[in-house]
Amino acid sequence: MLDLTGKNALVTGIANNRSIAWGIAQQLHQAGANLGITFLPDEKGRNEKKVADLVEPLQPSLFLPLDVQNDDQVAATFATIASQWGRLDLLIHCLAFASKEGLEGDFSQISRPVFTQALEVSAHSLIALAGAAKPLMTAGGSIVTLTYLGGVRVVPNYNVMGIAKAALEINVRYLASELGPQNIRVNAISAGPIRTLASSAIGGIYDMIHHVEQVAPLRRTVTQTEVGNAAAFLCSDLASGITGQVLYVDAGYEVMGM
Repeated sequence: MLDLTGKNALVTGIANNRSIAWGIAQQLHQAGANLGITFLPDEKGRNEKKVADLVEPLQPSLFLPLDVQNDDQVAATFATIASQWGRLDLLIHCLAFASKEGLEGDFSQISRPVFTQALEVSAHSLIALAGAAKPLMTAGGSIVTLTYLGGVRVVPNYNVMGIAKAALEINVRYLASELGPQNIRVNAISAGPIRTLASSAIGGIYDMIHHVEQVAPLRRTVTQTEVGNAAAFLCSDLASGITGQVLYVDAGYEVMGM
């Protein structure tokens, strides 16, 4: 039986109740994990209040600001985990960003700053967080990140995020190799298109979702809860032999040829 009782889990990337990270946090909580939640700080504090109100029913024991482009905040987050928890067992990485310029128009016209920011936030952040988590995962652990089919195949308008997800997936493999001797597993979930705040920035996202509903073997898209269930599985001892993998949770769309 899937049981995460006694496990300390840090969940990043919750923006609202449509976030995939929110679905994952709910399933980890249901499985008994002790949650730490991060939020992206902003000048007026709106993100903090919105996320705090949303996650209140999950009773997180840590609620921390985290901007992965700020090295001091990354260090402070894990220093707090060390002092408050002493140990980290699970790390959920649900962080990605590309500006509008990187998600429309000709791929060949993506500027260096747009490219660099997308790779930094969406791919390098996994390396940074895993590196900070490593010394705290003294009893082993599980790291789970989110990718998408656009990292291995061309998806219209996904553009620079496709490059970022490709980088993220190879990061998973290299981290799995490095952290495996410490019994830390690193995996990714490739979820099908879901209506989220992040996906709404991609041109034609609703056409993509409708296409999946017509073509995928299950003839539907997936839900945040289904992705959350897969994440909880990868975090549990039921997945103790799985690392360095990309698990597709997309109603079977990835297997189709045309």
